[in-house]
Amino acid sequence: MTFSIRPATPADAARVAEFAARTFSDTYAAFNSPEDMAAHLSAAYSETKQKKELADPAAAYLLAEEAGRLIGYGYVVLGHGPPGIPLDGPAELVRFYVASGWHGRGVAQVLMTACVADARRRGGRTLWLGVWQENPRAIAFYRKAGFRVVGTTSFRLGSQVQADHVMVLPLDGGGAAA
Repeated sequence: MTFSIRPATPADAARVAEFAARTFSDTYAAFNSPEDMAAHLSAAYSETKQKKELADPAAAYLLAEEAGRLIGYGYVVLGHGPPGIPLDGPAELVRFYVASGWHGRGVAQVLMTACVADARRRGGRTLWLGVWQENPRAIAFYRKAGFRVVGTTSFRLGSQVQADHVMVLPLDGGGAAA
């Protein structure tokens, strides 16, 4: 198993859009109505939206690839924290997904280490994320990577408002655990 991590470019927008929609759907479709999923996927993962995100100077997409095939990605944005939770030098891990066939094969750990390093290199002092409170696998992974729950926020998925944990990782102490 050989895979690599690289920064995305605007030319990756279509691939990122397709992969992001597929992995989000694989993760959450069973828990949400088809209408809510369709509304969220069309709003969040169009090629146009991905191009805009890729062009944002505060953002970075990191892609995990194996033989040119996209197998995971992380999306980190500097400069804003979660509502009502003050953080020092916030950087948000907006999205973090690995294709299900690659779970348990080390991709997520390597990708997380790259996301932490990217946020730190670009001046972030606290990496934070929102994770659905009903996603124990993701919560366990983030805890293992050194994140801790500091509050809650909401996430709109179509017509539904869902509760997310806000988890943080200080970036001054060495970063994600492998």
